[in-house]
Parts: sequence; structure tokens; C-alpha cells
Amino acid sequence: MNDSYDAAPHAEPARQLPADTDAAARQIGRRLVEEVLNPLKRTFVGKDEIIDLLGVCLAGGENLFLLGPPGTAKTAIVHELGRRLDGRTFDYLLTRFTEPNEIFGPFDIRRLRDGDLVTNTEGMLPESSLVFLDELLNANSAILNSLLMVLNERLFRRGKETIRLPLLMVVGASNRLPEDDALRALFDRFLIRVQCDNVPDDELSDVLDAGWKIDAGQIERGTTLSMEDVRALQTCLHQVDILSVRRPYLELIRHLRQAGIDISDRRAVKLQRLIAASALLCGRTTAGVGDFWILQHIWERQEQQEVLKALVHKALEADDGVQPRHPQAETAEAPDAEALARDLDWLAGAASEARDDPTSLAPLRDRLSILAGRCQWVVDADQRSDLQQKVEALWVPLGDRPQA
Repeated sequence: MNDSYDAAPHAEPARQLPADTDAAARQIGRRLVEEVLNPLKRTFVGKDEIIDLLGVCLAGGENLFLLGPPGTAKTAIVHELGRRLDGRTFDYLLTRFTEPNEIFGPFDIRRLRDGDLVTNTEGMLPESSLVFLDELLNANSAILNSLLMVLNERLFRRGKETIRLPLLMVVGASNRLPEDDALRALFDRFLIRVQCDNVPDDELSDVLDAGWKIDAGQIERGTTLSMEDVRALQTCLHQVDILSVRRPYLELIRHLRQAGIDISDRRAVKLQRLIAASALLCGRTTAGVGDFWILQHIWERQEQQEVLKALVHKALEADDGVQPRHPQAETAEAPDAEALARDLDWLAGAASEARDDPTSLAPLRDRLSILAGRCQWVVDADQRSDLQQKVEALWVPLGDRPQA
């Protein structure tokens, strides 16, 4: 029989909510926004979307992956988030040579003398509520299976030990996407993926000012939100009414699948938690179509981002009147010309590979039709013209345009 016990012996149970759970959930959600997320946005210029996604994943109990080059504040944002949450956090920079002991803790020498293989988890990942794993995709086979179970089941198993974790969220970061199957399985455990790049040039002056203040320790810090409050907020997710948006949600999932975005049934189910979390952070216990904004960030490859934005924005336009909407639902970014060019280049390669398989051309045609619409909204005339030429060239191998 496996020895089974709860990790983090110092961890307290989730705070008991008052009888009016709706009001309690809205209150905790408001505090998370006002006392944690908004101050973070004022500290880190140009990172509002990332911070909002961190908040939704924290409230929804799901994991988030940050993709971006070094020096784009990935680590700093997560560290500062941890400082504003009163609880145990753990972060580690993975290398190809990282050993399980460095993440989960070594065997307890005192128990080892008695022949018991028990992990000393003090100060390590199994006792933490918030975990940040930098350079996640350097994970090696020695720790990969343990990480997969941690991310998916919130369990750590080692020998006869089974440790149930108090984990609320894991944030992973890397400057690349996975290439082999083992790492793709690890990447799949992160429901939300978001790009973290350098800010545009017109915001650089604000970044310099903010960075100077951070370096001088002049950071806005007030009260902290307890991990127990966050855990209590997560228990309220199923109090949110999501049935009112079930039909448009199913329709959006079908459209995404038709466009070649692979959304498994498991991921479709789990995304409902984040839709509910978005509603709670807006002070609502009824989900609205505006909460679908999170689906822009479920891409597997970078060349899916523009297609996702187009389809999700189209869904958001069908406003169901549920207010207030999340701020990110009000943001309609102009198409990224470089991203569109990357997407069209990928389509050209996919069309070449699918030449002998006509059945695989239909989703590619759907995707090209979506991208063609996005190209029309590119601001720069020269870039727009170049992209439209790429689109016209692609219709030849893919077949006729869909009827308007």
C-alpha cells in the first residue's frame, strides 16, 4: 500500500466562506483585481494582458505558459505576483542537468537510516501554492514524469509516497516551443499560452521610468491576498452560471476546430473553468460571451495566433449584454503583419504537403479565408499589399475561394 499524506503540513485548509457564497466570491475576486493585478499593471508597462491572464489562471486553478526571449520581464512579473500573495512560492531555473532533488527535495536522511524512503519537501515545490519554472522545456527525463503528474493531477509520487499538493497554479516560461513528443506532453499541461515580447518603441520611455523605480525599490505594495482566499475563490467556480453561454461556446469550439485548431474534449471542458474565473474577476456569477477572450491564448503553434484572434473577436462581437465585460474583451488589437506573414508561410508549406490528400485541404481553405479577412485590416499599405499577394497565390493550390 502506498503511503499517502497531504504535502505542506503547515498549509491551512481553504477559508470557509460565509453563507452568501456569491457575495464572498465577488469580494475575493474584487480584492484579487484591485490589490494584486492592478498594482502589477502599474508596475510593469505593457504587460496588462499577461497579468490579466495570470489572474484568471490563478482564480481558475489552471497553468500558464510564457513564451518570450530573455529580458522581457517574465520572471519579474511572476516574482512580484508571488510577493503580493501571502503564501509559499517556489521558483527554479531548469537546465538539462536538473535533478529531482532540486525540485522536489532530497530523501530525509534521518528516515533513510530506518529504511524509509521519505522526501524532505521543506521549502520545495511540494509545499508551495504558486510555482514558477523558468526554461521549462529544459526538463529532462529524470523529472519529466513527476512534473506531468504535478501539473495535471496536483500529485507527487516517489516510490511508495503519494503527496497531495496544495498547488494553485504553475507558471512555466521558455524562449522556444517544444519539438519532441515528451516535451509536447509537458507543454500540453499548460492550458493558456501567452507571448511575452519587448514592448513597442512608443512605450519604451515608460518602461525605463518603471524599471528605474523597480530597481530603486519604489514599488507600490499594499496588503497581500492570502493563498487561502485564492483557494476559496477556486471553490466558487462552479457557482458561476455558464449554461447561459453553452450554445455560443460550442459554436466557437466547432469553428476553431474547423480552422485547424486542435482542441481536445479535455481542454474544452477545462476552459470552462477559466470562463467562470473571468466572470468572477468581473464581479459576476453569470458568464457572458465576453469571457471568451481567454480562448485567444490556447494556441499550439505561433502561426495559430492570428486565426484564434480573428475567430474569438468575431464571437465577442455577438455581445450578449452581460456586464461588466472583462477589460481584455474590449481590446481589439490591429492584426500583426509579421504574424500574418508567418501564418501564410506555414499555410503554403501545409498546402504543399496536402497536395495528394484533397480531404485535408478544406480546413486549410477555411484558415486562409480567415487570414485573408485579417490582412485587410493591416494598417501599413505596403505590408497589406504584400500579404494580399501571398493570399492570392495560396488560393491556387488550395482551390476556389469560399462563396461570400
